[in-house]
Amino acid sequence: MKNILIVAALALLTACTQTPDWDYDKSANFSNFKTFAWVENASLTKDTNNYQINGLMEKRVRTAVNAELSQTLGMSLVDAAQADVLVNYHASVDKELEVDTFNVNYRPHWGYWGTGFQRDTTAREYEVGTLIIDIVDRESNQLVWRGAKEGRLKKNQSPEKREASINKTVSEILSNFPPQKQL
Repeated sequence: MKNILIVAALALLTACTQTPDWDYDKSANFSNFKTFAWVENASLTKDTNNYQINGLMEKRVRTAVNAELSQTLGMSLVDAAQADVLVNYHASVDKELEVDTFNVNYRPHWGYWGTGFQRDTTAREYEVGTLIIDIVDRESNQLVWRGAKEGRLKKNQSPEKREASINKTVSEILSNFPPQKQL
């Protein structure tokens, strides 16, 4: 069941309006990073709040990250022993509750004058997916950059829409890798 949730989560992240969140090691020399490789079993972690992604989503995430790092940033995918950095990712799904209260003024129609007041409250549970991408300096084995994006999930998407969602989400997460100098 958890695998199904994570598939839905990653495929649907384009529904999010959240901007990506980044953090990085200011002492890292990002200009030295020209090659990358994947951490073995990148989607698996010991944290029970993270979920394993099924094979279809695993492939979509890796393909999107490979494309961004290779085509957009000019980095080369190489064997882990020769890589400057290692890429890892995590995904999770959390449930959120949205509560709306509406106040309505009305005039009753039962033969008398006056006003009425009615309060209507509705609650909806929805899922929020988070995708985190980590960049680790292979030589020091230290995390040097992390990007994440979360968003409300949509359901029942076609494989093409899922792929487009992943591509967009990964592009947005990696849009600040390497980090831009802050003025």
